[in-house]
Amino acid sequence: MTATITFLGGADTVTGSKYLIEHKGQRLLVDCGLFQGYKQLRLRNWSPMPVLPSQINAVILTHAHLDHSGYLPLLVKQGFKGRVHATSGTCDLAAILLPDSGHIQEEDAFFANRHGFSKHAPALPLYTKQEAINSLKPLHAEHQGQWFEPIKGWKARFQPAGHILGAASLLLDVAGRRILFSGDLGRPDDPLMNPPEPPPQADTVLIESTYGDRQHPSGQLFSELGPLLHKLAARGGVAVVPVFAVGRAQAVLHTIAQLKAAGEIPHGLPIFLDSPMAIHSTALFSKHPGEHRLSDQEVRNMDRVATMLETPEQSKSLAHRHGPMVILAASGMATGGRVLHHLAQYAGDHRNMIILTGYQAPGTRGACLASGRKTIRIHAQDVAVRAEVVQIESASAHADANQLLSWLHKMPSAPGQVYVVHGEREASDMLRQRIEHEIKWRALVPEQGSVWPL
Repeated sequence: MTATITFLGGADTVTGSKYLIEHKGQRLLVDCGLFQGYKQLRLRNWSPMPVLPSQINAVILTHAHLDHSGYLPLLVKQGFKGRVHATSGTCDLAAILLPDSGHIQEEDAFFANRHGFSKHAPALPLYTKQEAINSLKPLHAEHQGQWFEPIKGWKARFQPAGHILGAASLLLDVAGRRILFSGDLGRPDDPLMNPPEPPPQADTVLIESTYGDRQHPSGQLFSELGPLLHKLAARGGVAVVPVFAVGRAQAVLHTIAQLKAAGEIPHGLPIFLDSPMAIHSTALFSKHPGEHRLSDQEVRNMDRVATMLETPEQSKSLAHRHGPMVILAASGMATGGRVLHHLAQYAGDHRNMIILTGYQAPGTRGACLASGRKTIRIHAQDVAVRAEVVQIESASAHADANQLLSWLHKMPSAPGQVYVVHGEREASDMLRQRIEHEIKWRALVPEQGSVWPL
């Protein structure tokens, strides 16, 4: 009997990655991500999966970002009883990200009910903080580079993918076939993370395509961010920087520490990290020194360059301060979290600045800001955008199109099939064309819900 793969997410979109492998009645789910962005995508999170969670034998996570792990609390809540395999770094980050995700969803539901702007009565969270905590119990850490058995007779092995702490590509051996999942691949020149390891031989490859239709600019975050913050400080404004708590926040903190040390921005410019999740994630760089490029001193500098705000009261106190200052807060695409309150507070003043640090998925507030929208919707209110909006690309933790192709080129020989996933349709199709024309491999962009033999 031939093994099959069903694309339950990460197909035709850059979110919700879920890939179901089936063989002889056994089922393995690779990644378990939330859909984000457009409302029609977010609504998929509320729809039942086409397979009962109780019928899934095991889950493997390539990394901890919510578009790859954030559905796990629902899966467990709905009856999944198996083990969740991940690297040690992913386990540590999931213990931070998932409860925080549940907490934010509870807060959003509470806020909607309190102010009456939800169409549902009452508005309910997708899952609660406690349900997210419950979903951590099945997590089981696996060593990078060592084979393990997620299902009896199936073999799997992680290898470093760069990107963020714990991120891995996954090689799966089932029914005599080898399937390689790239996961999210980091950049070979990332200032924080080590480069991805070259891909092993496989019969089938799933390659991410977040930046499948573009190249990163040649400049570095240091040279992009420095002039912006120098200008901001000179005019006494407030910079609101939406950041992903894992990866992007640390890259920006590290760069600001370098800028201050080099005298490129005022040493006294106040920096605030307003995200408990990002604060706790930053601390993990000391626990996983082999996965990143930073020295012990650079990790300490990254930790000390900002005032860390843990409590809601500390966050609210920023509204009583005057600029200049820089506020880093999650989420990175302004889809939720504390950054929304800061955007509502500061977006209306032309002296202020909104600095977007990387990819903004279509349908998110971040994408609306990047497109030049003059108003954004926050908590059922239209907020005027008069602040200067800048999008910098050098902070991205994803490989660009050339770097993705370069990674594929390092395979010992051609696979039988490449599936281009985890990208918007245009980006995925552009990468597909380049794979077919430049490497001469078979490639296709699978549709959501499609089933293919392996």
